[in-house]
Order: sequence, then structure tokens, then C-alpha cells
Amino acid sequence: MNVIYSQWIESSETAEQHLEKLLGMFTYLLLQTGGDVDDVLEIMEFLDNRYQILGDMTMDEFIEQMRTRGYLNEENGKINFTPKAIQKIRTDALAEVFRGLKKSDFGNHETPHSGRGIERLPETREFSYGDAANIDLTQTITNALQRQNDIDSFNLLEEDIRVFETEHFASCATVLMIDISHSMILYGEDRITPAKQVAIALTELIRTKFPKDMLEVLVFGDEARRVSVNDIPFINVGPFHTNTRDGLRLARQLLKKSSGKNKQIFMVTDGKPSAMFDDAGRLFKNSMGLDQRIVNKTLDEAVACRRDGITISTFMLARDQYLVDFVEELTTINKGRAFYSGLNKLGETVFVDYLNNRRKNFRG
Repeated sequence: MNVIYSQWIESSETAEQHLEKLLGMFTYLLLQTGGDVDDVLEIMEFLDNRYQILGDMTMDEFIEQMRTRGYLNEENGKINFTPKAIQKIRTDALAEVFRGLKKSDFGNHETPHSGRGIERLPETREFSYGDAANIDLTQTITNALQRQNDIDSFNLLEEDIRVFETEHFASCATVLMIDISHSMILYGEDRITPAKQVAIALTELIRTKFPKDMLEVLVFGDEARRVSVNDIPFINVGPFHTNTRDGLRLARQLLKKSSGKNKQIFMVTDGKPSAMFDDAGRLFKNSMGLDQRIVNKTLDEAVACRRDGITISTFMLARDQYLVDFVEELTTINKGRAFYSGLNKLGETVFVDYLNNRRKNFRG
């Protein structure tokens, strides 16, 4: 029997790599469907029938692979995802964001100011009283010898001592606000899934690299409510208006619990404020243009945030002129920041701003 080998191509996938891609697709669809395994498998079967995404595997074989790897189990005849699948969603979300970041964008939360700290830099400076023992011995002795030119009468003065510069790391308290109004899935554009990816990735970043940081996640539609880290993948959009004021109010209350100085709100939204609670606790709604009553009350909350030392960074997922006008006014009043971010760049934009904003003014 003659065996013919085709030419090896560097980009060729192994079976393991192909399975990993399918697993990534599965976890993304799990996120998009709010955790509905049946919907995910139905979508993947449809894609396989049209595009043969499973390759040589059948759907049953793929499900069995998922069971073997611990991502699926079966109870009472129903297939469910496992905690391992949720962890895979978290790590995939973090990896997806970092894939788009340039190396220079990501560091270890260093401040732009140097002084006493924990990470030694190659640069040195003159010694100041109270500096930690980060002495550059080579430069210090060289300075003393150059001053005296006589090794037999060597003595060391304070002016000879050089210490290494060090980077500082600042803790940060952040509330991530996610818009769940109806417009987040309107006109066939899925804006909520990228927003959930950002929330999941940000929590994973803080959990693994900056565990002392505080992060709270809340959603706002007709009203605002906290969301636990474990429930982020299951956030769903509803037939809601956009009560930005209630979101900012709740975020400010949560940040008051933090004793740190670096407090910030990240607001991901695609719509202008269109609802608020009146003094009697009734929901007042108006989707037409910018209702000045709603806008004014929302801006009052932005001012309160500024007075509490809370900076608002708004990430706009749409360029509706009403939204832009409102965000420009809110940003000016709060002395915050505003970004227009396409869905493909949302994670990168949020992460770079988060890492840059963990800075504090300090000089050692």
C-alpha cells in the first residue's frame, strides 16, 4: 500500500488545538446565551451542519469530550455546565482582552512617581533621611572615592550615598456599571456580551493580580442592583429604560465603604438617561430626547461623586448625539473621562484606563 504524505504546514492545527478552539466557542456562546447549555449546543450543531466546525467529530463525541474534561455533567437527563466551565469563561475573557493589548499598555500598576517602594528600578537618586535600605553600593563607593582620591583615608558622607529608585503600587476601589436597557440588544447588535466579557475579565484580573483592590459590579436599567461575580455571565438585558442616576447613586454608596483614596466608576452604556425615581419613589420615564428633569438629577449625582473624590469614566458603545451631549456634560461636571469604544475594543479601552488610573501622587 502506498502512503502519500502532504507537505507539513506550520499553521496546521492539531486535534487538541481544534478542540481548544471549539471549547472557546462553547464558553463564548455560554456567555452570550446567559448560561443556557441547550441553546449553546443547538447553535453549535447548526454551525456544524453549515460549516462543519466539529471536523471529524459528531456532536455526541464533542459533548463526551466536554464531559471528560469536566465542563459538562448530566443530572436527571439534563446537561449542565460545571464550575470549571465558568472558570474557563473567566480565564478566556481575561486572555481575550490581553490579546489585544500592546506590551507597553500592561504593567504591574506602577505609579508615574518614584520614591520608596517595593520594585527596584535601575535609576538612582540622592539619599534622603528615612529612605529604605535600597543603597546602590557601587555608585555610593565610587562617589566617595572620586571625592577623596585617597583610599587610605576613605570615609563616607551622606552626600555620597545613592539609593535605587522604586516604583509604587496603589490600591484602587472600582465600581463597574453595566447598562442593561433594551438598547443593548436593539437592532440586532449584541452589546451586552462584550460588556459581560469586560466585567468577567476585570474581576479575574483583580482576583489574580491585585487581590487587595475592591471591585463591585452593578447593572442599571429601570433601577440599579449589585451583581455577584459568579452571576456576571448570566446578566441579561430586559425591556428597561436607562436609569443612570440610580446606577451612579448605588455606585457612590458602594465606594463609600472603601477607605482608599483612589475611587472610580467605570460606566458602560449605549444610551442617554431616560428614567429616574422621583421623590415619592415612583419611576419616571421619558425616552424622547434629553429630558432635562432626568438629566439634571443625574448630573447632581455626578457632582456628588466628584465631591466624594470619585472619578467617572464613561465608555460609550454608541454615538447617538443625545448620548454624546449628555456624557460630555457629565464628564465636565465630574472632571472625569469619556471614551467612545467600539465593541471589539471595549475590553482593551477599559483595561488600559484601569491600569493607568491606579496611580497616586507620591514622592519618596
